[in-house]
Amino acid sequence: MSTAHVLLGLLAGGPRHGYDLKRAHDERLPKAKPIAYGQVYATLGRLERDGFVAPSGQDQESGPERTSYELTDSGRRRLDDWLAEVETPAPYVTSTVFNKVVVALMTADADRARGYLAAQRTAHMTRLRELTAAKTAPGASVGDVVAADYAIGHLDADLRWLQTTMTRVAELQKEVTS
Repeated sequence: MSTAHVLLGLLAGGPRHGYDLKRAHDERLPKAKPIAYGQVYATLGRLERDGFVAPSGQDQESGPERTSYELTDSGRRRLDDWLAEVETPAPYVTSTVFNKVVVALMTADADRARGYLAAQRTAHMTRLRELTAAKTAPGASVGDVVAADYAIGHLDADLRWLQTTMTRVAELQKEVTS
């Protein structure tokens, strides 16, 4: 995730200060990696330096004075360009689960690989049930549902891979240890 682009997107709805951007991030991207207030303000500083946002006013409701920022024309173009970019599917397998299975097989321990695959399947199934419950809970926001659907899709793919790999452990072990 590009924090800068997410902040530009949040500013597309109108001027906001850092505290409000952090809160909006947490509400609109509820399952995304959290961002810290310091990260928000540091990113706003870089966006201002690069001409993508500009101060639009000062607020002081109940606390310290806060600077609101708004998108510049350049910031709007940068956001539009980013949203138009198609993301390249990951060229490499970057999963710890995958790495553990291969390493278990490299140690010539098919039982360890099978045990790990079974335990990982159990963990995935538990998480799948949690996400299903969360997205069907009363009061679940659209953001909660979309995030849960995304995670469920990935878990489903992982579960299919875990099952397929379980049936291939002996064959994979021979290949890896040769």
